[in-house]
Amino acid sequence: MQCSAGLALTYAPVMSHLSRVLICLVLLGSGVTFAAPAQANPAGVTWTSQNSAANNDWYSVTYGNGLFVAVSDGGTASNQVMTSPDGTTWTSRTSAEVKSWNSVTYGNGLFVAVAGGAVMTSPNGTTWTSRIPANANLWKSVTFGNGLFVAVNNSDRGDQVMTSRDGVTWTPRTSAINNQWESVTWGGSAGQEKFVAVSFNGRGNRVMTSPDGITWTPQTSAADNNWVGITYGGGLFVAVSGNGTVNGVMTSPDGITWTPRNSAANNNWIGITYGGGLFVAVSDNGAGNRVMTSPDGIAWTSQTSAANNGWYSVTYGNGLFVAVSYSGAGNRVMTSGVFGGEPSLQPAQWTRYYQALPMPDSGFCRDMTAEQNTLAAYGTSVSGGWVKSWEPWVSNGAGGWGCQRYLVNTGGNNWVVMGG
Repeated sequence: MQCSAGLALTYAPVMSHLSRVLICLVLLGSGVTFAAPAQANPAGVTWTSQNSAANNDWYSVTYGNGLFVAVSDGGTASNQVMTSPDGTTWTSRTSAEVKSWNSVTYGNGLFVAVAGGAVMTSPNGTTWTSRIPANANLWKSVTFGNGLFVAVNNSDRGDQVMTSRDGVTWTPRTSAINNQWESVTWGGSAGQEKFVAVSFNGRGNRVMTSPDGITWTPQTSAADNNWVGITYGGGLFVAVSGNGTVNGVMTSPDGITWTPRNSAANNNWIGITYGGGLFVAVSDNGAGNRVMTSPDGIAWTSQTSAANNGWYSVTYGNGLFVAVSYSGAGNRVMTSGVFGGEPSLQPAQWTRYYQALPMPDSGFCRDMTAEQNTLAAYGTSVSGGWVKSWEPWVSNGAGGWGCQRYLVNTGGNNWVVMGG
C-alpha cells in the first residue's frame, strides 16, 4: 500500500493473524505516520479441511526440514505415517512397526516418534527404523531441545523419562514424581532454557522441569487439571487441559511459577502450538469451536474449526498451522494460513530497524544495527488496548536483540513488516 509522504508499506503473510488490527508506525523525528489495513483470511482464524492420507487416529503432527509429518494409532504398517510438503497433499508412509504412535518431533536432522514400548526414527519422514526405547512404558510425548531428545510417559510407574542424543540410543531417567506425564516441551529465556512437562494427575505437582533432561524438579501447577498439552513461544510456557471451567489454560514465564487463565470455551483442549506470533490450541469436543487462539497466551478467542472432528494435535511451519484428528471421514487434517508465508530472504539481505520504545508486558527491543532508536512501532487493536506482537527474541549471537515483529527496508522508502 502507499502511505503518506511517499512511504510504501507491505505486509508479509506471516502477519496475517493480526486480523482487524491497526498497526501504526511512527518515524521518529519526522512526525510521519502510516498504517496498514486489516488482513483477510488470517492464520489461526480461518480453517480449511484437507484430505488425510488414511482414516487413522492421527495423534501427533510436526514440521521439520520442509515437511509436515503425522503419526497415528490404528491402520496398518503401510499407512501409520503420512507426510506433506505443504499441509494440503498427504502421502501414506510405512511405519517401522505397527504401534499406537502417540507423538512425533523433529530435531538435529531427524524425525523421532514414540509409542508404548517403541521408538522409530527417520531422516526424511519417509523411511522409518525401529529403535529400542529405555523401557516398555507408554511413551506419550517427545520433544527436542539443546541437542537432546526427551520423552515422557504416563505409565505412572518406573522411569518416566528417557533421553537420547541421537534418537537411537535411549537412557532411562527418573521423573520428579510418578505422575501420568502427558506432554513435554523445551523453551525459556536466554540462559534459562529448560524442559517442562505436564501431567494428567497429581496433587498440586502436575508440572516438572529440568535444565538438562536428566534431573527433574516438581513444580506447583496453577490447578489440579488434566494437563495434556504444553508449548513455548513469545517468552511464555502455555499449557492446556481437558477439564477446568475458568482455568483450562495456565501460563508461566519460566516453567516454575504458573498462573491460571480462562480458556475460550470449556472444551477438552489437547494440542497446542505457537507460530507466527500466535498460540493455537485444538480440542476434540465442542460445537464448531474446537480451535482457540491467543496472541499472548492470556486472552483466548474461540475460532471455528473446519469440522467437528476429534482434533488432537497442531503444529506450525512456514506460515501454516496444521491440525490432525482421530475422527472424520477423509478430512482428518485442517490447515490455516498461507504456506510459504514466512520471509524467505536471509537476514544479510535486509536492513533492519526494530522497536525502540517499551510496550506493556513486553519490555524493550533494541536495534541489532547501529541505527538504534531510528524507528518505533505501536500496535493498537480496534477494541482498544495493546497488541502484544512485539516481543523480544533471544540474543542473535551478534551481541544484540531483535523483535518478533520488525521493519525491514528494501531500498528507498519501501518497507516490509516481517516477523515470526
